[in-house]
Amino acid sequence: MEKIKIRGINHHYQFIKTQQDLTKPVLVFIHGWLLSHHYWLPLIEQIKHEYSCLTYDLKGFGLSQWDENTSVNNSEFDLSGYAQDLKILLQELAIEKAWLVGHSLGGSVALWTADICREKVTGVFCVNAGGGIYLQEEFERFRKAGENLVKFRPSWFVNVPFFDFIFSRMMVKRPLGRQWGKQRLKDFLSANEQAAIASLLESTTEEQVHYLPQIVSRLSQPVYFIAGKQDKVMEVQYVKHLASFHQLFQQNQKNVYEIDNCGHFAMLEHTQQVKDYILEIMIEHSSQNEILAEFTPSKGQS
Repeated sequence: MEKIKIRGINHHYQFIKTQQDLTKPVLVFIHGWLLSHHYWLPLIEQIKHEYSCLTYDLKGFGLSQWDENTSVNNSEFDLSGYAQDLKILLQELAIEKAWLVGHSLGGSVALWTADICREKVTGVFCVNAGGGIYLQEEFERFRKAGENLVKFRPSWFVNVPFFDFIFSRMMVKRPLGRQWGKQRLKDFLSANEQAAIASLLESTTEEQVHYLPQIVSRLSQPVYFIAGKQDKVMEVQYVKHLASFHQLFQQNQKNVYEIDNCGHFAMLEHTQQVKDYILEIMIEHSSQNEILAEFTPSKGQS
């Protein structure tokens, strides 16, 4: 992977450029909490011949780490901070048009980025991402459990027999391959503690949860949601709730796609179906843009 310094932190990324139409938008993939870019690679493998693909590790996760002499404020791990990082990454890589594809927490990052970077972000796909409803007791339990989970991560976990097997079956309906269990365990153990805790706590406050629907409601770009019917982390009802604030829903256009026999990792559990949805939607919008361009007078025409 290549790396680029963004606000003092090295961000590791992989940018695969297609040899096809270079005027097409770039697909930018954003991973979720305690994960890394790896979970997008099977999907990218199927899409890279049609669209250029960029994926990267969020600050504090995967390979995007910093040394102990670097001081980072907790506020940089909120959704606004991660959106600013992505905006800079798009600028540095000279990406002019992008569709953002975010998983779980990455979906929220994608929505925030679309809001502050409208001139570059053409559209958004939220995979296993939703929300907008704040249930105080549930959120307090979730935040406390997540914080304790991050604080208790002895390195010897990686050597415990069958832990990779357990991780390959957590949060999914269709068991993942053992290699994904090993990757999830590795990412879980390597995540920076400050980043893991701060990103969890900062993104799940009542203010932040209620602000997400406001962002969705004012986005002029198309936003689509891909949900797992058996997702217990982000249930379909919460995906539909957030999707209902977007103009596509209010115009009676379909913007939620449900996948049966699917948990919280749609891009791994049903890679082909997620690919089909993304390509189908992007082709549709490309055709619409071509029609609009045909009937839009060029400069100099009356």
